[in-house]
Amino acid sequence: MVMEKDVSGNNSTIPLLDRPVTRAFAASSKLITSSSDVAPITLINQGRVNCKRRAFQDDANAPKKKKKKKKRALLLLKDITNVTSCYHHSSFNAPKIQVKQIKKKRAGSSRVAGVSLSRCTATNKEASCSFIEKPSSRLPPRPPGRSTVASSSKLIDIDSDDPLLCSLYAPEIHYNMRVAELKRRPLAGFMQRDVTESMRGILVDWLVEVSEEYTLSSDTLYLTVYLIDWFMHGNNYIERQRLQLLGVTCMLIASKYEEINAPRIEEFCFITDNTYTREDVLEMECQVLKHFSFQIYTPTSKTFLRRFLRAAQSSHLMMASVEMEFLPNYLTELTLIEHQFLKFLPSVIAASAVFLAKWTVNQSSHPWNPTLEHYTTYKASDLKACVEAMQELQLNTKGCPLNSIRTKYRQDKFKSVAVLTSPKIPDGLF
Repeated sequence: MVMEKDVSGNNSTIPLLDRPVTRAFAASSKLITSSSDVAPITLINQGRVNCKRRAFQDDANAPKKKKKKKKRALLLLKDITNVTSCYHHSSFNAPKIQVKQIKKKRAGSSRVAGVSLSRCTATNKEASCSFIEKPSSRLPPRPPGRSTVASSSKLIDIDSDDPLLCSLYAPEIHYNMRVAELKRRPLAGFMQRDVTESMRGILVDWLVEVSEEYTLSSDTLYLTVYLIDWFMHGNNYIERQRLQLLGVTCMLIASKYEEINAPRIEEFCFITDNTYTREDVLEMECQVLKHFSFQIYTPTSKTFLRRFLRAAQSSHLMMASVEMEFLPNYLTELTLIEHQFLKFLPSVIAASAVFLAKWTVNQSSHPWNPTLEHYTTYKASDLKACVEAMQELQLNTKGCPLNSIRTKYRQDKFKSVAVLTSPKIPDGLF
């Protein structure tokens, strides 16, 4: 049994049965207690068994509404084999996802088909991760010790108030993440002749709806998109008819890594209208894992965004707010669809999202400060190109018809941050 302090600040405790103490639970509880205008947490049904891993999930602080249980919807991705033009072109009609209500319950768990272990572990030089580059010579600066932060009057120590954050090791942990993002980085320009940028965008837009349908964490979505790009970056030829198979397979792998209870293979087959069989998914899973040498983790933009948001909300001028948390997540998620953002490091995208979100919420003060510069290791001038490209996405200046992310963040539980706009950023801020 886990005891939690009352959200009102009283000394009474509330028993939480079968509630795992996750990063999401700790972070959301801390945010609620520090902000008086946020609605109290609605306790999770104690009888619930299939708890998903809420890794600082975007709707952790949103008020819960009672809903009637609905049957699983079938999300169909229309044929993308005849897509030849860029989806930003005005003459291109992006395929919309058709939602059909199924009339039967989810199929029961079936027997796992036998797969030879040698198929997954066989060494193949052509399928190995030989494309992974060595760490760049321009490594990020090693962060100073906490004594430097404590001695500076301009910096705020964001790790000192919570012993669970391992503040003693936090600088080294995040330095290693910065090095890791340089080692495992799919670069822009890897798109194949048979699979274009527009097809990739349509696939990612569809996967956003799939992740919402199965209530997957945002970490799963980010890792899914990264695995897709990383796999195609390694000179693996993918026919356009099998691009959707690669997408659901990468989401299956990411779900196994990030979720407590990942969806079954049959559910991913069903979501594709049984276009692919169970054996197809298993075969593709072996091919993908063998290509990665079973090393699938990498820090994504979401990984860095957690720490950068904590630094942004530590300032006395920027009190913790629900909008300030949802808006950077929305801006960062928008970049998943755009292939051009692969030229930016995940940490740069996360820092740029915080910069643009602060500018959107408040134009009266500079969106960057010494604390953010210290924890991100980026100056405002380093973020100019990424912030300007991200603002074009926010304003949708190119008229992109792929709107799954915008529709998602127009919901009340995300405070409708997708409808917010920002004025042009003066060059003097950089």
